[in-house]
Amino acid sequence: MNKKHRATLNKIFARPVNSSVKWADTESMFIALGAEVSQREGSRIGVFLFNEVRVFHRPHPSPNIDKGAVVSIRKWLESHGVKP
Repeated sequence: MNKKHRATLNKIFARPVNSSVKWADTESMFIALGAEVSQREGSRIGVFLFNEVRVFHRPHPSPNIDKGAVVSIRKWLESHGVKP
């Protein structure tokens, strides 16, 4: 992971929950971790990582992920040993 991916990971793990995490940066970080990202119906995105598929909703019109999704991503990464 490069510096930008680590910065995104730090934002995801920040407390209190950060509301300025951009989806494009998060998607890029997933890919750096080895994920396959696929487009689903509408604005849904499938992320295959850790031999699991998680489906996320690409935010619109704002590029920022909502706080609930940030917490969900944090828990998912933590459960697989990914930490900043």
